[in-house]
Amino acid sequence: MNRSARRMLRSPLVLVAGALLLWFVFAFLVFPNLVMLREIFLPDGSFSTRAFTELWSSDRARESLRNSFLLAAALSVTVNAVGVFIVLATRYFALRGARLLWLGYATTLVYGGVVAVSGYTFVYGEHGLLTRLLVDAFPGTDPAWFSGMPAVVMVMTLTGTSYHLLFLTSALGRVDHQTIEAAQQLGASPWRILRRVVLPVLKPTLFAVTVLTFLGGLTAFAAPQVIGGRDFQTITPMILTFAGIPSSRDLAATLAVLLGAATLVLLSVLNRMQAGGTYFSVSKVPSALRRQRITNPVAGAVVHVLAYALFAAYLVPPLLIVVFSFTGASTIASGRITTSSFTLANYRQVLTDATASWPLLVSIAYATVTATVVIALMLFVARVLHKYPSPVTAAVEHLLHIPWMLPSTLTALGLIITYSEPRTVVGGTVLTGTLVLLAIAYVSAKIPITLRMLKAAYAGVPDSLEEAATLLGAGAWHTFRRVLLPLVLPTAAAVSALNFNSLLDDYDISVFLAHPLYQPLGITIQNATRNEGTSDSTALTLVYAVLLMAVSGLVMWFVYGRRADTGHRRRRPRPRPGHEHTAPTAADTDTGASARPTRTV
Repeated sequence: MNRSARRMLRSPLVLVAGALLLWFVFAFLVFPNLVMLREIFLPDGSFSTRAFTELWSSDRARESLRNSFLLAAALSVTVNAVGVFIVLATRYFALRGARLLWLGYATTLVYGGVVAVSGYTFVYGEHGLLTRLLVDAFPGTDPAWFSGMPAVVMVMTLTGTSYHLLFLTSALGRVDHQTIEAAQQLGASPWRILRRVVLPVLKPTLFAVTVLTFLGGLTAFAAPQVIGGRDFQTITPMILTFAGIPSSRDLAATLAVLLGAATLVLLSVLNRMQAGGTYFSVSKVPSALRRQRITNPVAGAVVHVLAYALFAAYLVPPLLIVVFSFTGASTIASGRITTSSFTLANYRQVLTDATASWPLLVSIAYATVTATVVIALMLFVARVLHKYPSPVTAAVEHLLHIPWMLPSTLTALGLIITYSEPRTVVGGTVLTGTLVLLAIAYVSAKIPITLRMLKAAYAGVPDSLEEAATLLGAGAWHTFRRVLLPLVLPTAAAVSALNFNSLLDDYDISVFLAHPLYQPLGITIQNATRNEGTSDSTALTLVYAVLLMAVSGLVMWFVYGRRADTGHRRRRPRPRPGHEHTAPTAADTDTGASARPTRTV
């Protein structure tokens, strides 16, 4: 046992918290997956491969596997192409109206998941507004033209660029403008500078985003289920179908395990590829990136047209949702708006009728509890993992990443199968069908990314600050509360906001584990979207979508907007004579300005 592990074991708080953490990991991350494997390979107490044989003989199952991998591969190309373009258009090139374009593209930050799928269905679906206009103008148009793999790829491409806006924009800010000026002085063309200087700096972030995009395509649920149609089925909806039939649960478990195995193999291969990545360097005195003018008029016109066409594609669905949420079902069905069409009846019903507002309140409650529990738990765990590096903490960290390596449907199905009967590990109680099981699944799903981001935040805090606090006589708790926590709090707030927003309209986990009387909003929106035609439920769905966008936007502004405003107003202090060199501030640490890496893998 190394010195770090011995120091960790001397802390009673760490020992108690560690025991609780190991119980949680075993009970809800490891044990359910072991039960699933037993369900597949030992259904009657003896080894059997019946589930695999039945699954392989099913044409639908084989087709869904093929479609999932095709979708994941297609999205890896389309999402990166669109994501890189919108980041360059708004942050690298000097386009007219770049800020307006960014606002349009940023709608995906507050408008995604099942809400976005319902929004695109409302505009382009069989009973959608644009489809009705097309059929009126061209009677021979197929009303179901927006379905199948092309429609799924389009929706998931436009809604899958959030990671680019958040992370690729940040990576672009690390490009040193002096390297661009040096390349220009050497006679390099703008395209060559973009390809050989700028894009290589973005390569590690693009790699990480590609992994997330591929996994998202592999486990896609809402979009294939709603707009995939009969001819395009993927794995996750098939798992839901099999899970609903008690005699076919082993087939659902087998499909989920196959999906999990494919995910693990993919992550292993991509991590090995990433380990052999290229190293980059920046100048010792970096300067901020300046927007580049497109000197070629034809290229400039093409880029402007593409940028504003994408702007319209991003903005039209949420804009129409907002407008038609103030109208009745008849106006939504006809698509014809007059001044008398507008009404507040939909909002009045959702905000005053307990039955109508119940799904929204349930979602907000679940999202609030989950985001709070996860961030409180991971603030402590990430601190311990960072402070006491050892083989023991490394093993615990790997176990906490299980929900990241396995699809959420696999986790949800494992929890259903495992806790549908009394289990000693949870005190002999049955958890399936209870409120707590969905909350546990939410917490488990958000642990990996929260832990990873907080651990990185702790790693960015200089050790000298903690050492100085210790020399001044501060205890461990006082140092954490007054020194460390303020420095990692911006990251904690950002991750909490992302977790909260993503859980508001969650459907993938909720559809498996939700209590019948406490169904979150994602299920309500999904059910209303799949209904034929337009009814009063459609109007309520639009109101739900607008309220979710408002709540998500408010959360994002609270986390990002207030800090940006504060940063603009903050005055830079003048250095006093003899004190030109100042220690890095919390803001510098947060943006990475004080610890610019000399290489990136």
